[in-house]
Parts: sequence; C-alpha cells; structure tokens
Amino acid sequence: MSVLLEVKDLTKNFGGLAAVSNVNMHLDDNELIALIGPNGAGKTTLFNLMTGQTVPSAGSITLRTDSGVQVLNGRKPYKIADMGLARTFQNIRLFKELSVLDNVLISMTSKNKEGLVSSLFRLPAFYKTEARLVKEAMDLLKIFHMQDLADTTANNMPYGAQRRLEIVRALATKPKILFLDEPAAGMNPEETAALTATIRQIQQDFGITVLLIEHDMSLVMNVAERIYVLQYGKLLAEGTPQEIQANQAVIDAYLGGGV
Repeated sequence: MSVLLEVKDLTKNFGGLAAVSNVNMHLDDNELIALIGPNGAGKTTLFNLMTGQTVPSAGSITLRTDSGVQVLNGRKPYKIADMGLARTFQNIRLFKELSVLDNVLISMTSKNKEGLVSSLFRLPAFYKTEARLVKEAMDLLKIFHMQDLADTTANNMPYGAQRRLEIVRALATKPKILFLDEPAAGMNPEETAALTATIRQIQQDFGITVLLIEHDMSLVMNVAERIYVLQYGKLLAEGTPQEIQANQAVIDAYLGGGV
C-alpha cells in the first residue's frame, strides 16, 4: 500500500487549549481505518482539520494526487472536497425538505458543471447531462437498496435511512477518501448491524479509503484494519484491532477491562 494522505505534527490550539497536539498519522490506498477515543479527545477536530473546516495552528496535511503531493493546509472545504475528500457529520446535514434523489444530485454538481449558455437556454447538452446524472444517482441508490425511496422527502425517512443517505450523498462526489463521523450514533442494534455491512461494502465495491470516528466498539473491531486512538488531543496508540485490544494504555484510558 502507498500513502494517500499524511498528517505530520498536526496541532490545533483554541486559546490556551490544544485540541489536537502533534498528531502524526497516515491513510493508505483502499484502507479502512478507525479513529477512537473518549469524548473530548479531539477526534472531530482532527476530521475538521483534514477536511478544511478548521485551519491548523501548526503541522501539515498532504494528499497524493495525480499531479503530485498537495498541501491541504489553508484550502477551503469545497476545494478539498473537489480533490477527493468527502465526509459525513455527527449531526445529519441533509436537505431535509428535498427528495432523496435531489439530495444525491446536488452532491454531483461540483464535478458535473454544465456550461452557462447551455444551462440558461436548456440546450440539448443540458438535458443530456441531467439524464446522465439522474441515472448515476439512481444506480448509487440501488447499491444501498434505496431506489424505492428516491421520491421520498428526506425528512420523512427513518433515522437509519437518513444516515445511509448521508453516506450515499458523500459517495456521489466520487471521493478518494470518505470520512464518517460517528455514523452509528443514535442507531439501534439492527441499524448498526446493517451499517457495518454497508461500510464493508463501500470500501470493497468503491475501492476507496474510509476513515471513521465511532464509539461502537463492536462495529470498529469488525470493520477496521487499523485503529488510531486519541486521548486529550494526542495520539495514544496505533495498530490492528488485536493490538489495540491488547494495549494496556488504551484499556486504561478508554476501552475498559471488559473488551
């Protein structure tokens, strides 16, 4: 495997508080990685730094692209998304009054810009592009067994289905790396089991790198190839699920003796 995204000595200070402190990590091609740690450990802040929602105080974030290694520090979130990084959020951020299909189509627009003249005058090229995008969106929904919900208003779907739609919408941007921020939050055991299968399917079928923040340890241990552990903004440990389960520092800090 080769490194796709690398974080070096990454630090974020909020006043006198170091929310993230000298973190080093890497994400490889087609890898499924988990980021765990107690509440307040800095996990979401780290996601925000890597996806451009927050600007680092120090350190660097680099991404390997077709044109070479690019520094992500200081780039706008939409620019980073265009470079192949997509994410979901702890709190669902769908366009809740729009249909499921429209939610997916909106995510496709950044990489499928039609010319101004064609769009204004509804030239044949505009309708051809629109038809292609609808087909691609429906094909994506079918993969996640949501095609029958295409015309349903997003807000009218069950919580678990809304979570799945957020993931579909992120995948619609054709990312190289998918960041999932607590995707199982608020789910019941059946929904979590279905999500576990979905995450595995995403990584295998789409051939992308997945990094997830999650508190459900059964989900993490079932899907992750590697795990990073944060505590008080610092990297406490890194390793395979088996190594993390056996790491006494991690057990003392987070997992507990019953794991």
